[in-house]
Amino acid sequence: MAAVAGKGSTEQLLKKAEELMGNYRDSEALAMYEEVLQAAPDNYTALCKASYLNCRIGERVTDEGTKVAFYLKGKEYASRAYELNPKDAESNYAMAVSLGAMAMVSGPKQRLAGITQMKSFLDAALASNKEHAGAWHLLGRWYFKMANLNFAEAAASKMFFGGVCGEATNEEAANAIQTAIKYNPINIQYYYDLAMVYKELKSKESCTETLKQAIALDVTTKDELELARRCKIMLQEYSK
Repeated sequence: MAAVAGKGSTEQLLKKAEELMGNYRDSEALAMYEEVLQAAPDNYTALCKASYLNCRIGERVTDEGTKVAFYLKGKEYASRAYELNPKDAESNYAMAVSLGAMAMVSGPKQRLAGITQMKSFLDAALASNKEHAGAWHLLGRWYFKMANLNFAEAAASKMFFGGVCGEATNEEAANAIQTAIKYNPINIQYYYDLAMVYKELKSKESCTETLKQAIALDVTTKDELELARRCKIMLQEYSK
């Protein structure tokens, strides 16, 4: 692929990549961000976006080896971005996303370690930008995961990591995801995850209201349509 000619071309590529990413044309957007990085390896925006896209694409891949390769690349880009700007919200968010992704394909102890490490990066992201919807959503997922560890996981967390799960509750998970929705009210993933938290809390009214809001959203992509389908099924089950 041809290298980027100069600053003007870089800005044009970044703009086009952002449009592609917004339209969920992830592979095309990633290729464009990586084209920028060929000519400008320290382009901070491209590093953050390429990291996130590698993790997002990897999540949809079924082959385990390919999935891990995407996640490793995402972690590499996130680490490079973090080195450039360790206090910015986007680099910290990229680190948290990549740690969470790698945790899901790791052994039990490594998984718990990755999930534990995510928290400091999410806190830093929100300290830099308190309106970062993605960070609030991921924090909600973190609370939910840590609040619902099984006995072995909770024991390992206490032994190896000082029991960081102690501060995590399902209520905190709900509050965090509610805040994510406040700052980005059109992301159906946020509503689906919030409904799952309410289901765990056995809060039928809040769960059904959240599902109704999710179904009312205008969705177009394959992933969004699948989430809308799941929300409809859950709502039908609750309405019986």
